[in-house]
Amino acid sequence: MSDDLMAAPRIVVGVDGSDPSKAALWWAVREAGLIGGVVEAVAVWEYPSAWYGWTPPQAEVFDYEKITSKTLVESIDRAIGPDRPVEIRTRVVRGHPAAVLLDAAQGARLLVVGNRGHGGFTQALLGSVAQHCVQHAPCPVVVIRGPGDGKDD
Repeated sequence: MSDDLMAAPRIVVGVDGSDPSKAALWWAVREAGLIGGVVEAVAVWEYPSAWYGWTPPQAEVFDYEKITSKTLVESIDRAIGPDRPVEIRTRVVRGHPAAVLLDAAQGARLLVVGNRGHGGFTQALLGSVAQHCVQHAPCPVVVIRGPGDGKDD
């Protein structure tokens, strides 16, 4: 049998520290437990200059990768707790969130994202990253609504 057939199913989840992304992480871990899979939690960062075309003076002071890594670890701790029912692999990558998640989803069983992250319009049904992933992912995508997203909450 090939290594691909023997490998545990991989579920990729985008984590940015928002409540919807923590809910997506929790869902992905639960699903991985049901199918005997592993979770690959992916956090993405960019320099502000990539967003606006200029670099603010304090940009050199911040270690965006370190801050993103810390946010990822804290999100896992808050969403899952200290006892990990499945293997959770972490990745911190520089780039555009949708592009990084689509790349990470190559060969995955599922891609899981929250319906909205930290940016954009809070009234939008889907954030731009979730929308892009739904339209272009190489695998099925599950979009999870976070706590407080519904009108009945």
